[in-house]
Amino acid sequence: MAKIAFILLCHKDPDAIIKQAQSLTAVGDYISIHFDARAGAQDFARIKTALKDNPNVAFARRIKCGWGEWSLVRATLNAVEAAVDAFPRATHFYMVSGDCLAIKSAEYAHAFLDRRECDYIESFDYFQSDWIKTGWKEERLIYRHWFNERTQKRRFYAMFEAQKRLGLTRKIPDDIEVMIGSQWWCLRRRTIEWILDFVKTRRDVVRFFASTWIPDETFFQTLVRHLVPEQEIESRTLTFLLFTDYGMPVNFYNDHYDLLLSQDYLFARKISPEATELRRRLGVLYAAETARFQVSNEGRSLYRFLTERGRTGRRFAPRFWETESSLGRERELLIVICKKWHVAKRLTDRIRQMTNIPCIEYLFNEDSCPLPDLGGIQSTMSKRHRHRRALMRMLYDYYETDRLVICMDPANLDLLEDFGRDRAQTRMLEIECHFSDDYLAGHAKRSGLAGERTPPETLARLLPTVRNDLLHESDRIRDAKFDNHLRLREIDPREAHAQALAGFLSVPANVAQEIVALDQLFAD
Repeated sequence: MAKIAFILLCHKDPDAIIKQAQSLTAVGDYISIHFDARAGAQDFARIKTALKDNPNVAFARRIKCGWGEWSLVRATLNAVEAAVDAFPRATHFYMVSGDCLAIKSAEYAHAFLDRRECDYIESFDYFQSDWIKTGWKEERLIYRHWFNERTQKRRFYAMFEAQKRLGLTRKIPDDIEVMIGSQWWCLRRRTIEWILDFVKTRRDVVRFFASTWIPDETFFQTLVRHLVPEQEIESRTLTFLLFTDYGMPVNFYNDHYDLLLSQDYLFARKISPEATELRRRLGVLYAAETARFQVSNEGRSLYRFLTERGRTGRRFAPRFWETESSLGRERELLIVICKKWHVAKRLTDRIRQMTNIPCIEYLFNEDSCPLPDLGGIQSTMSKRHRHRRALMRMLYDYYETDRLVICMDPANLDLLEDFGRDRAQTRMLEIECHFSDDYLAGHAKRSGLAGERTPPETLARLLPTVRNDLLHESDRIRDAKFDNHLRLREIDPREAHAQALAGFLSVPANVAQEIVALDQLFAD
């Protein structure tokens, strides 16, 4: 009879991880947990303490993970190795995340896996299939990618352009046919052991995938197709997931319980953190005995049908951005407010490097602000302002995070008040800079108050007005009396800068000190 070792990659919400592990191991299955090393040590300690007496739980060696990086594959291999060593009776290894929950009982899942001797993994030809809808294809493979596109965007694209300009492409290993598919797979023990042996002996293939972009969609998919006879591969995932027209995962809520149970899958992703009743019901479902499931499998076609009705103007409910009133209680929005945009960008670049918190620059002020393709909602400044909450929610989903840093100009008081009233945890860090006469003159020209031919005496008379206007913007922010409003002043010592930043980011003092250890932070 099948016994499953779940391979859990997670980075947040330790209480939910504990419940998930307890639910999946209650009937005799196993779980190997990799908790991202970027997450807090206290959260990991809480998980280990709660599960220390459970013999069906193992912990993988922790590393720092980043979306699209080889680190996700390495973390998966660490968790797989821990599971193979700890659970010799496991017959199948099933990849899940903290947002995945069972939509069938263990009894049903074991019987399902016993029916056929095969591996379940999406494995489509990388070049011939249309699995990649938009964006890069061969560029992911033939160029080397050492930086993270989401957290080190400038370096990522600079390295890509340099290789492209110099013609520094590389060959795919001769005996490898690259495949692509979802990272949510279920593999037999024999297949897992073959993969681990392959990783040890074929370092050339490992080196190749280690510098590809988004290797978690290609590495296991390619190796399984390389090692396992085709007739023993079922090219599908056993985890039910949907994507919106914007390419974002669909979240499931309390009223989706019956829909999820009727799908021909064993797990579902993503279960919303706010869907507490759905999480409770699915949490006890896995241990249920003699449960009956009427599989109709209409989920994808039903979602498509309802979406298409919206396109023709006949929909059952308003679009989500017309009704969604919150970014989500579980989320943190960290707003850096600074008139000198280059200062805020330097600081957020340091924050990105030191914490891996996604940082987005002046998205509500700067048309050229780099943003992912979110289906067009990000394409114009008017759309960004009009659908501000929808845009922010989609960015949280895109970066798969509950913490986001954005930059705003002090003139955006309406946006600050709007986000400040949100149920999300909003914190603001106002950076007060010194404004030299040269800077004020440049600001006057950039804002159209003066031109290149404005006489010096006219400009001199204008500067006090410009200075007072900037001070007025800061006064208005102070008068709004926002909760969690911190100030970082250029004239203060670096220790005060670190203290303000530690409170803003909720990071230890030593991390904040490293972030502000930048001599040129306030340089013009």
